[in-house]
Amino acid sequence: MTDTSTAPHSLRSPSGYDLTPPSEGQRVALEAALNAEEKRVLLSHGTEAPFCGVLLGEKRPGVFCCRECGLPLFRATTKFESGTGWPSFTQPVDDAHITDIVDRSYGMVRTETTCARCGSHQGHVFPDGPPPTGLRYCINSVALQFVPEGEALPDPLQRGDGTA
Repeated sequence: MTDTSTAPHSLRSPSGYDLTPPSEGQRVALEAALNAEEKRVLLSHGTEAPFCGVLLGEKRPGVFCCRECGLPLFRATTKFESGTGWPSFTQPVDDAHITDIVDRSYGMVRTETTCARCGSHQGHVFPDGPPPTGLRYCINSVALQFVPEGEALPDPLQRGDGTA
């Protein structure tokens, strides 16, 4: 009989994606694949300059995935023009894919959003968005990877999670 009490258990979101955090070795490999700006934003909770992100004007059908681990975070159908200079979305692909963290930096209270699988910083969520949610997920372009509809999702962790 094999003892499985110390084996990692797969965590699945309601939409079926594997949310098990990367192992230490996988994390090192994921972080090594990031460029300097991606590391500054994703790993050090930075913010890219407004109106500079390459995904700000992206309007094709598809999915915006975490740049670090590939988890689908936002559908293109929930993207809207907020005028803030960062890609904005009304809701995530699955609420379980985003973790909200109270952010008290810079003398204010905000809600930081991170990827629920790898913990990378994505941006912030504000209660001033349009219907149907009234939320504005204000996300750094550099924290995302766009996948056009019908194409394979990035799968750097070899989890076989599907297509956009």
